[in-house]
Order: sequence, then structure tokens, then C-alpha cells
Amino acid sequence: KKTNPALQLQPNADKETKENNYQMPYTKLYYHLIWSTKHREPLIHESFERRLYGVIRHKSEALGSYVLAVNGIADHVHVVVSIPPKLALASYVQHIKGSSSWFVNHKMKPAKKLFWQGDYGAYTIGERHLAPVIRYVENQKQHHQVASTIVALEKC
Repeated sequence: KKTNPALQLQPNADKETKENNYQMPYTKLYYHLIWSTKHREPLIHESFERRLYGVIRHKSEALGSYVLAVNGIADHVHVVVSIPPKLALASYVQHIKGSSSWFVNHKMKPAKKLFWQGDYGAYTIGERHLAPVIRYVENQKQHHQVASTIVALEKC
């Protein structure tokens, strides 16, 4: 069975680097991020939603991050991600929002362009709460259909 790299140490604290001969920091940093479309317009269409989430995963990997869950509805996105300490949270969000809107607008070419709001919500997650938050994100559509959203986890 393949182990989720985000659930392992970032990087391995037992190994010393050859260049500096010191131990790397021991980190497990998990975030629940939420951002919406500009003016909360329903611009995330089912026709490209999966591809949008794929772009978010791919860009995250390119940034050295690991997405544990990504989902949303027509007007906002939730991402549960492990981000390395060398990458500032604001920088991660800027890269993800920029590359994902560029992809939608230039590759999917919707009738109305996708723009993200300027702000975002960011919450740290302890390992004990990680699984429930992942389930919450994976079931976004159902939570919104039956009005069982958690207000604190929807703010952005």
C-alpha cells in the first residue's frame, strides 16, 4: 500500500544534508483553504470542475505541496493541503489561484471568465482533526444540498 507523503515528515528529520551537515526541520503542516469566485458568482461549471481540481493538484505538487482533498461547489473551492515550511502560505495561494484561473480562462474558455476573489480563508489542522476535515471537503456538494455546512469551515 502506498503511503501518503503528506502524512510523513517534511523532510525526513533523521537524515542530514550533505551540504550543511545539519538536521532538517521536523514539520507536519496541514491547512484547510477556502476561496470563492469574484462576487460569489457560480462560475465553476461541472463541465470543467474535475480538470480545475486536477490543475490545483498538479500545481501544488510543482510547489512541493501535497493536496489531501480538493472539492467545492459552483462559487467556491476547498483545499486540504500540506505545504512545506519554505513556502509561504500567501505565496502558495497566489500561485494556485493564478494558475487555476489561467487554465480555466485560456484552456476551457468558458462564456464568462473565472476570477477569484482577492481574499481567502486559511485554517491550520491538527493531525487528530485531519480525517474529518478531509471528509467534509470531499462531501462539499452534499453538505450544501442539505444545508449541513459548518459555518466556521466555509468562511473566506
